[in-house]
Amino acid sequence: MPLIQRDTPYPHWEFSDASSSDLLRLVPERGGLISGWRCGDRELVYLDLERFLDPAQSVRGGFPVLFPITGGLPNNQLPLPQGNFTLAQHGFARQLPWQMEALADGRGVALQLSDTPETLQSYPFEFLLRMEVRLAPGALEISTTVSNRSEAPMPFSFGLHPYFNLSNLEGVRFEGLPEECLNHLTMAPAATAEQMQQLASGIDLLVRPTGPVRLVDEAAGSTLELQLSHPFDLVVLWTEPPRPMVCIEPWSGPRQALLSGDRKIELAPSASTTLNTRYALLPQGNATA
Repeated sequence: MPLIQRDTPYPHWEFSDASSSDLLRLVPERGGLISGWRCGDRELVYLDLERFLDPAQSVRGGFPVLFPITGGLPNNQLPLPQGNFTLAQHGFARQLPWQMEALADGRGVALQLSDTPETLQSYPFEFLLRMEVRLAPGALEISTTVSNRSEAPMPFSFGLHPYFNLSNLEGVRFEGLPEECLNHLTMAPAATAEQMQQLASGIDLLVRPTGPVRLVDEAAGSTLELQLSHPFDLVVLWTEPPRPMVCIEPWSGPRQALLSGDRKIELAPSASTTLNTRYALLPQGNATA
């Protein structure tokens, strides 16, 4: 189905699946934002509409895109062979206008971002991001190709920061998490189970799972599964009470990866790499302990 421009409840583009009631809402000029995903009769994506409608504020909701870094840098400084550069938390991709077009296979849309004179001031590389977003039965598939158009090796990290609706912060649990995590609030290792007890008061942690991560919302009778693919297989979990939402974020590398080298991706000149992730709404009863 072609893209349709909508004015309510906010200006956006809508893509729907002709064989189901599933749909996507997108705002390419606000950081290539996926602002909504309806799967069956459920709107899965949280969006703070009042904040969204104030362009002076950062978006709280949707699927912000994190590039060319995930997290922040000390004093926002990125040292590179080309010099020292100032780069704010999570990079600039979520703040810039993207281009958008319907995919030729009719299953979704392509969002595209390339370097500008402004980005070159903070990140001295010519690049192209192409993010293909597809609706599948009961699922959302996102495939992002990062291309280095520069003459020098290009280091980067990539992440998505999706917000998901919850019935409430008290009645949910996660499955598939490892026993240990990194608590971003202290930047120290922690026991994952202990951190999960703080879900309703606020968490910010990174895990390195070995398989899918599932969010079980008992009150809603639903399970949302994040299906990971290397090297896009780290997961950040974040809540911001009292908002009834949780962020389940796939990252390619941890905070400060471009400094530490931990999971840093570096593309040779003219090289590309593709990062894949998939969210699936599982039928009731499919979750396992």
